[in-house]
Amino acid sequence: MTGNSEDPNADVQYHIEVGPEDVADTVLLPGNPERVDKITEFWDDHEERAYHREYRTATGTYDGTPISVTSTGIGSPSAAIAVEELARVGVDTFIRVGSCGAIQPDMEVGDLVITTGGVRQEGTSKEYVREDYPATADFEVVSALIAAAERLGYDYHTGITMSADSFYAGQGRPGFEDFQAAGGEELVENLKEANVKNIEMEAAAIMTIANVYGLRAGAVCSVYANRITGEFRTEGESRASECASLATKLLAKMDEKKAEAGVDRWHAGLSLD
Repeated sequence: MTGNSEDPNADVQYHIEVGPEDVADTVLLPGNPERVDKITEFWDDHEERAYHREYRTATGTYDGTPISVTSTGIGSPSAAIAVEELARVGVDTFIRVGSCGAIQPDMEVGDLVITTGGVRQEGTSKEYVREDYPATADFEVVSALIAAAERLGYDYHTGITMSADSFYAGQGRPGFEDFQAAGGEELVENLKEANVKNIEMEAAAIMTIANVYGLRAGAVCSVYANRITGEFRTEGESRASECASLATKLLAKMDEKKAEAGVDRWHAGLSLD
């Protein structure tokens, strides 16, 4: 599907090229377009709806629950465009699905990190709201991701995620010819001491923008590297995908329970069975 209008309020969105009929209420947000195929492997069925630039969208069902996925590319600027345009076509829940570097020594490669809040080191969210506004995950999304990880039997951690704007200097890695950004040598250690769990590049912006608009958002990432122990393997990607997909079904169940109880928010007193 293609759109000819640059009007950001048009039905078919300018960058992601989807309209209201193309996506479910909940959309998973991986960075890499290739990860779309790895996510939809867990679904009952799916159909690709659009592919423009870094934005690839597919929609289907997971265990009977409508679900969509849109890749965002690398970094918060492009992720913010996806959230903006998906919100304009009716999406109300966003789950970032990605990879990350862990910065606590007890975290293993392949573990999951379920974000509860974010350190806004990225610059995109600062263009939406003042810097002391918190990047927080919606507690329904966090609860659904935890319940999904428990049901699947996957090891997971919950806590604060730092989102950076660069892979190298902004995450304390040396740049070209061993360039070191100011403060870079202490960055990871300072974050570790503050009990931050992991580093990636999109979650804080996604959560901040969703909160500004009154929408639900959260993140689950697979640990690819532990910056403290030096361990690195591309492992556990499928776990984050499966966890987020099951969480989507559990969120739909939460919404049903809320409707039955006549309440606005799900709480621990409402069963998910």
